[in-house]
Amino acid sequence: MTTAFPNALRTFLPCFYQPSDEMNPEFELLAEKVARLAELTDFLRRENAELRRDIVALTEENGEMHQRMDEAHERVTALLAQLPVENDTDKDAA
Repeated sequence: MTTAFPNALRTFLPCFYQPSDEMNPEFELLAEKVARLAELTDFLRRENAELRRDIVALTEENGEMHQRMDEAHERVTALLAQLPVENDTDKDAA
């Protein structure tokens, strides 16, 4: 598999890039691996940033849900407090 040595690496590593018939395929293979690594690193950076944004949004949503649950609990507690209390004499009469 022979491909051209990426220009970015050629400019990034000028002192190391001195093509010869024996070394050129090895450098090209290394350059391809470095390029794939750079692409993967860039992808993972973007994915990590997206996941961090998701964490912030979900943490906020989780807080809102907790607040709604607390409010609902308070409303149920208030309604239960308004219910008449059944005493033992009412049970015996029925």
